[in-house]
Amino acid sequence: MRSTREELPVARRLSRPSKRRELPIAPVVLSTALALGGGLAALFLFQEQLQQRFWGPPPVAGISARPDFQGRLLGHFPYGEVKASNLVDLAPGLQLDSEAATAFEEMRSAAAADGVQLRVISAFRPIAMQKEIFFGVKSERNQSAEERARVSAPPGYSEHSTGLAMDLGDDSLPQTNLSESFEGTPAFYWLQNNAHRFHYQLSFAKGNRQGVSYEPWHWRYEGSAQALQQFEAAHRFNQSRGPF
Repeated sequence: MRSTREELPVARRLSRPSKRRELPIAPVVLSTALALGGGLAALFLFQEQLQQRFWGPPPVAGISARPDFQGRLLGHFPYGEVKASNLVDLAPGLQLDSEAATAFEEMRSAAAADGVQLRVISAFRPIAMQKEIFFGVKSERNQSAEERARVSAPPGYSEHSTGLAMDLGDDSLPQTNLSESFEGTPAFYWLQNNAHRFHYQLSFAKGNRQGVSYEPWHWRYEGSAQALQQFEAAHRFNQSRGPF
């Protein structure tokens, strides 16, 4: 019987085994050190952020709660205040971001053509005004911050401060203003079916993951890159299915 070696081709039997290629030690050590150093830097940065969020002073005076890992305070995402130069008048005492206002006027005209009269109840609110609303009503109703936050955002966490959100009502049924009963009005029905055409979206739907009370009257504009960036975190959070 022929051996296994004899079954191999002559060329392979005569060839010398190739030497194993060894990687140079220095680059490997250097890359490992850099990766470890970057990881440590990221760890220290994360620790610093944790300290600021959970052990530093609360972000809102008068509220002991601190933001969670998504940046939410009592369910609400943080929002800055729009520049005054970006605001235009909708009506006396009512202002909105210029792009959002243009889109709203088009939406209001389209609704009127269908026999629906949209009424703007509230639009841009400076952070100082939001502070008065949040703490003033909280005190009047003897509410905790958690209870108050279910129906009103803490200062610095309201979509109204961006100049891109508004509270709407039905001009023919003013008794439904700022009430869940607004969902039964022609105005709400029209908005549900048409607001997206003008880049407006309901902010706090029933059972929203943020834990904010259902607000059929509260709509926000998402028709610009700046607006999309403002609400990207809220979008991502509300569309996810995880526990947090």
